[in-house]
Amino acid sequence: AWMKTVPTENCDVLMTFPDTTDDHTLLWLLNHIRLGIPELIVQVRHHKHTRVYAFFVTATYESLLRGADEIGLRKPVKAEFGGGMRSFSCEEDYIYENIENELYFFTSQERQNIIRYWLENLRAKQGESLHNIHFLEGQPIIPELAARGVIQQVFPLHEQRILKRLMKSWVQAVCEAQPLDDICDYFGVKIAMYFAWLGFYTSAMVYPAVFGSILYTFTESDQTSQDISCVVFAIFNVIWATLFLEEWKRRGAEFAYKWGTLDTPPESIEEPRPQFRGIKRISPVTSVEEFYYPPWKRLLFQCLVSLPVCLACLSLVFLLMLGCFQLQEFVLSIQELPRIIRFLPKIILAVIVTACDELYKKVAYWLNDMGAW
Repeated sequence: AWMKTVPTENCDVLMTFPDTTDDHTLLWLLNHIRLGIPELIVQVRHHKHTRVYAFFVTATYESLLRGADEIGLRKPVKAEFGGGMRSFSCEEDYIYENIENELYFFTSQERQNIIRYWLENLRAKQGESLHNIHFLEGQPIIPELAARGVIQQVFPLHEQRILKRLMKSWVQAVCEAQPLDDICDYFGVKIAMYFAWLGFYTSAMVYPAVFGSILYTFTESDQTSQDISCVVFAIFNVIWATLFLEEWKRRGAEFAYKWGTLDTPPESIEEPRPQFRGIKRISPVTSVEEFYYPPWKRLLFQCLVSLPVCLACLSLVFLLMLGCFQLQEFVLSIQELPRIIRFLPKIILAVIVTACDELYKKVAYWLNDMGAW
């Protein structure tokens, strides 16, 4: 109910906090956001039923334009300036379609993407800390707080107006083409490409379904006819699969060109996990500052810690299972025992499996986090 109740209309991204969050934490983060990202507009709200605080985050149209320039967002160009898609530039903003329309120039997904980019790039200064959390110089603050549980979650808000339109044209529509352009505008290219492939795959499955039904109908009951039909259907599937893949390559390239991702340069390297630790250096690939951890140290940890721990866990499981099997044989060999006692080894094994699952999950998390150093 809270997700559907938005206290303010001007909100693109919502950041929530646990109900145990103190005022010092909220004010510390709020001041860092307002000072470090002046482009953002942050409003603080408190939900009386769940007793949690939330930051409602948005930005002005001018700030979004600067953000689009900063991340190289690709937008369609007016026909008189050559058409096609081009990375947005504030210096030449007049060449882009619908630039005069503040409401429709950016889709909700694009606005949220720009704001998320700003939030994830809020950097800590040297020696900064919050309670027992000590940040490295240049480390992203919000991903680290989210990983530590200080921030409960950060997620974009839906627009009910667009969702209702998609509900009618997409979910409730019967025997109609998917509104892929609307899906792309709202959810982004990745989601739209997935449903484009899903629709293409579903349509393509009609051919083997029809051919297989006809083949099954006219196949006689003797073994020879069934073998021949099986071979024919296998050959058909090989040809169909080849044609399906080649046709999807063409169709996927058409969608990629239409949505401006066909000639998109490789994306910038994403920020490392908040738990990653290392020394700062200039990347030889991107020429930007990054955290670096020597590969030989990671290999040393794998050989001296990860491998022995994994072998110890496997040995423990093997010995416990062997003990349960031996106990089962011992119990079955005694005829005088009650029937319910014979199920005791299986119950013990089930309890051991559940306990080991929880234990190994914690061990796996620990090894994974230590492997990020």
